[in-house]
Amino acid sequence: MNTLSYKTVSANKATVDKQWLVIDAESQVLGRLSSEVAKRIRGKHKPNFTPHVDCGDNVIVINSDKIKLTGKKWDDKVYVRYSGYPGGQKFTTPKQLMAKSSTRIIERAVKGMLPKNRLGRALFGNLYVYEGAEHPHEAQQPKSINL
Repeated sequence: MNTLSYKTVSANKATVDKQWLVIDAESQVLGRLSSEVAKRIRGKHKPNFTPHVDCGDNVIVINSDKIKLTGKKWDDKVYVRYSGYPGGQKFTTPKQLMAKSSTRIIERAVKGMLPKNRLGRALFGNLYVYEGAEHPHEAQQPKSINL
């Protein structure tokens, strides 16, 4: 039988092409930016994406202090934490979280979009968020991405 035979290419640690990317968060909407960052960290934008392998890129997000939220989400959106003890439920708004650290709001949004397993925890290590326009990763020669 003369049929074409195709092999499914499955990426592994040795064959993955990891790059460094810089994304500017200035005047970007939090959810739209976070979903794009999560997609790049996971590697879903690559043709050789493999679900069980870290085949994504290292992403540097700069200007996290200039992120935007639409509507009245700065005051109405609520992040809930629970310690497991009675009375241990804590509520935080994005405005309060931004006052403490503007990097946490992006990190939390991206982490929620990654898989909830050991691969997701390893992928989260490929995210670097900085408040200003400066970052210490110039040696990696990152490419700038416009969203």
